[in-house]
Amino acid sequence: MARHRYLLTELIFAGFFLGILAGWLIGEPLAPLAGYLAQIFLRLLNMAVLPLIVTSIVSAVLSIGGGRGLGRIGLKTFVYYIGSSLIAICTGLLLVNLFQPGAGLEVGLEKEVSRVAAQNQNLFDLLLEIIPKNPFQALARGDVLPVIFFSILFAYFVTRLKKRQADLMTRFFQAAFDTMLRLTLFVVWSAPLGVFGIVTELVARTGFSGFQSLGFYFITVLAGLMIHFFITLPLLLYSFTSLNPLRHLRGMLPSLVTAFSTCSTMVALPLTIKGVTRTSGVSEKIAHFTLPIGATVNMDGTALYECVAVIFIAQVYGIKLTLFSQVIVVITALMASIGAASVPMTGLVMMSIILKAVGLPLEAVGIILAVDRILDMFRTMVNVYSDSCGSVIVARWEGERFR
Repeated sequence: MARHRYLLTELIFAGFFLGILAGWLIGEPLAPLAGYLAQIFLRLLNMAVLPLIVTSIVSAVLSIGGGRGLGRIGLKTFVYYIGSSLIAICTGLLLVNLFQPGAGLEVGLEKEVSRVAAQNQNLFDLLLEIIPKNPFQALARGDVLPVIFFSILFAYFVTRLKKRQADLMTRFFQAAFDTMLRLTLFVVWSAPLGVFGIVTELVARTGFSGFQSLGFYFITVLAGLMIHFFITLPLLLYSFTSLNPLRHLRGMLPSLVTAFSTCSTMVALPLTIKGVTRTSGVSEKIAHFTLPIGATVNMDGTALYECVAVIFIAQVYGIKLTLFSQVIVVITALMASIGAASVPMTGLVMMSIILKAVGLPLEAVGIILAVDRILDMFRTMVNVYSDSCGSVIVARWEGERFR
C-alpha cells in the first residue's frame, strides 16, 4: 500500500529524467514523437477541466446545505477561508512580480502570444462577462468565470427545492463529481508520459537553458508557501485566538505529514479533526462543520501556486500583465481554489482554468509540469494547516475557550 501511494510521484520523476536523457542523447529526431505525447496529455487535461469544476462547485455548495449551512457559523467560516486565501494569493503576487522568474526564459513554445484577452477588458466588461448569456455556450467555449458563476447560482437554488428533490439533485451531482474525479485521476496518471514528452521536446529544441528559470520559479513558489505557513497563518491564529501557534503546530504534525506525503487534504482530514479537538481544544461541533468544508473549498497553498504559475507563464511569453489582468488572475485563482478537489495534482488542473480565463495557451502548463508534484506536497500541507487554523479561529469567534 505504501509503495502504491508514491508510485505516481516515482513515475513522474522517471518521466522527467528519462525525458532529459532522451532529449540530450537523441535530440531533434525524437522531438515530433515527444510533441505528440505532450499534446495527448494536454488535450486530456483540457477535456477534464470544465466538467470537473462544474460538478465540484455544485457538489461543494450542496454539501454545505444552502440556508442551513450558510448560517452564522458558515458565514464566519467563509470569511476566514476567503480572507486567508486572498492573503496567500497576494503574497504570491508580490513575490512573482518582485523576482520575475519567467523573464527572458526561452523554452521553444509553439504558440506566439503578444497580448492576452484579459488586457482588453475593463471592470464593467468583466462583470458583464461573468453573467453568461448561455451557460452551455460558455461551457463549449471554455469561458471559465461565467461557468463558475452559473454553477454557484445553480447549486444555491437547488438547495431551495423541496427536500426530496434537493436530495435527488445532491446525490446526482455528488455521483457526477465522483465520476469526474475518477476521470481526472486517470488523466493525472497519464502525467508521466506527458512529462516525458514535454521535457524531451524542451531539451531537444532548447537544451538545458530553460531549467535555470524553472528552478527560480520553484524557489519563488516555495518561498511564498513558507511565508504563508510560518508567518501569516501563525500571526492570524495568535491575533484572533491568543493560542500558542507552536502548541497548535505540534498537535497538527501527524496531519501535516500525512498531507505532505499523500497530497490530499481529504486523506488527512481525520487527523486534522483529531489535532484541533484534542490539542487545540476546539469543540467537535465546530471541527466537524468547518474542517470538511475547508478540505473542499479552502486551498490557500493551491491559490498561491496558481497565481504565481500563471504570471510566471505570462512572463515566459514576454507579456507584461496590467494591474487589471492580475486582478482577474487573483479573482479566478480564488474561485478556482474554492472549486479545487482535494486530490493530488488538482492545482495543475485548476491552473489550466486560470490560463483560459486570462487568455494564455494551455500548452504553457507543460513548462511547470516537471516540478509540480514536489510543489503539490508543500501546497497541500499549507492547505491543511490553514484549515486547522480556520477551525480554531471560528471556534473563538463563537465564544469557545481553549484549555
